[in-house]
Amino acid sequence: MASHRRSLSSSGPKIFVLDTSVILYDASSINNFEEHDVAVPLTVLEELDQFKKGNNVLNLQAREFVRQLDRRSEDQDLRHWVPLDGKGRGRLRVIAEEGQADEAGHAFGNRKNDHRILNAALTLARQESPRRVILVSKDIALRVKARALGLEAEDYETIRVADAGQLYKGKSELEVADDSLIDQLYDTGSVPVEKAGPSRPAEANHYFILRGLTRSGLGCVNGRTGNLERVVKTSAYGIQPRNAEQTFAIHAILNPEVPLVSLSGPAGTGKTLIALAAALEQRRRYRQIYLARPIVPLSNKDIGYLPGDIQSKIGPYMQPLWDSLGVIKDQFDEGHKEGKRVDEMVALGKLHVVPLAYIRGRSFSNIIFVVDEAQNLTPHEVKTIITRAGEGTKIVFTGDIFQIDTPYLDAESNGLSYLIDRMRGNPLYAHVNLDKGERSELANLASQLL
Repeated sequence: MASHRRSLSSSGPKIFVLDTSVILYDASSINNFEEHDVAVPLTVLEELDQFKKGNNVLNLQAREFVRQLDRRSEDQDLRHWVPLDGKGRGRLRVIAEEGQADEAGHAFGNRKNDHRILNAALTLARQESPRRVILVSKDIALRVKARALGLEAEDYETIRVADAGQLYKGKSELEVADDSLIDQLYDTGSVPVEKAGPSRPAEANHYFILRGLTRSGLGCVNGRTGNLERVVKTSAYGIQPRNAEQTFAIHAILNPEVPLVSLSGPAGTGKTLIALAAALEQRRRYRQIYLARPIVPLSNKDIGYLPGDIQSKIGPYMQPLWDSLGVIKDQFDEGHKEGKRVDEMVALGKLHVVPLAYIRGRSFSNIIFVVDEAQNLTPHEVKTIITRAGEGTKIVFTGDIFQIDTPYLDAESNGLSYLIDRMRGNPLYAHVNLDKGERSELANLASQLL
């Protein structure tokens, strides 16, 4: 278990107290602490009760965790330590005691749920002394508060990449000794990847910018043959790639042998625009095109709390997708059939713009599914989306792993980073990191200087 190596280094089993945010992130978290004991404050169960209704992934996680406790409590008293399933595992307990001192309430001025959880952990630490009691939370502020009260606190890092800064880019530059290899690539369309001489074995669907003495070329490792194949600069529904990375991205999305693609990179690099244009380019290959992005709720309330019908509720969240579709339509003269076709596809149900909450539980066959802002998804959400894929379906995730809008995710723990880290090298998957801003000279200047 990579998540708690720091704590595992000390002798003797410890007690990890789980916050609500951990369970909403991973319903199976109680099984990921090896020989150590796990305690769940009663206040956490009260908070989970507020999430039990709905189709959001938080609702699904809350229900799954409560079901686990229900099964365990049928013949066991969870007020006392009960063994977790599996050899060498620790024990589980639900803790209700918050003590009389109300240390957190006195320290921070009120008695909110977070402070009740802190009090329960502090009381448990006194009861179980000298054992180490550690609060585990995805909430940075709660971890800081815990340490301010002398309680150890850690992030939950089981589902996490090691270093987002070193995350797989999907592409690299390669200096070749002379131009003959590039000439051969242009003449035959394919060369053995060993001839290019990469410093380490090339992964499936990895992209290369080849630089020779006087010329350069673009190539991709075919996931099926292992050969380095030429990548030709191709437009997608009127959108011309402006750099090598965008060329790679279009190539990956148009490749019928790769059903799963991810594009990462900062704002202005063209991720969403390229993904939508490449999806439209393949409109005849797929039965429908789905465009979606996660709706980041406010105060744990989903869009059902907003006034109006479903379209007025989701409209502001989906507007960036409509903006990108507008840019694509603007590539054609007014009245051009290709520009009008986008509106026709929407009207006929060929092109759908939907929030992700409305696609869970469904299976999709023969569609292309573009998921924007995927960095705001948890690893569990990304898995849920991919497992919806039926025969003939292609899924494209786009996002910026350093632009997180949800409170309990970061660059290492979001679903997009996890996908890139776990899927790299698989013949069914391709990833491209776009790092060159193409929005405008002004936007590039602001990115560089401000």
